[in-house]
Amino acid sequence: MAIIGVGIDVAEIERFAASLERTPGLLRRLFTEEELLLPSGERRGPASLAARFAAKEALAKALGAPAGLLWTDAEVYAEDSGRPRLRVRGSVAARAERLGVRRWHVSLSHDAGIASAVVIAED
Repeated sequence: MAIIGVGIDVAEIERFAASLERTPGLLRRLFTEEELLLPSGERRGPASLAARFAAKEALAKALGAPAGLLWTDAEVYAEDSGRPRLRVRGSVAARAERLGVRRWHVSLSHDAGIASAVVIAED
């Protein structure tokens, strides 16, 4: 297997939360309903959402940052174990297919007011 692309991104949690407050429609443009909710049905907090946004940015970088990707065509979810995973469809899946991406690796973190993510695209 070969690595096709690697992306990394960081997001300042407080700044990201302020952007969401200023622009209420931003949540629906960036996240799927599943990403917004915890398994308990409660809303995710700003640190978790900032990390998921960083993962979407990192994913775009791993794909070469092409124009036309829709944020909601990439979904960050967690396995039962808590391990983060990516689900892609639409514009993101089409780009990944053109590049030969068959597997994704994703890591999320948040600490000291910063959320970060790394995404590796593999054939």
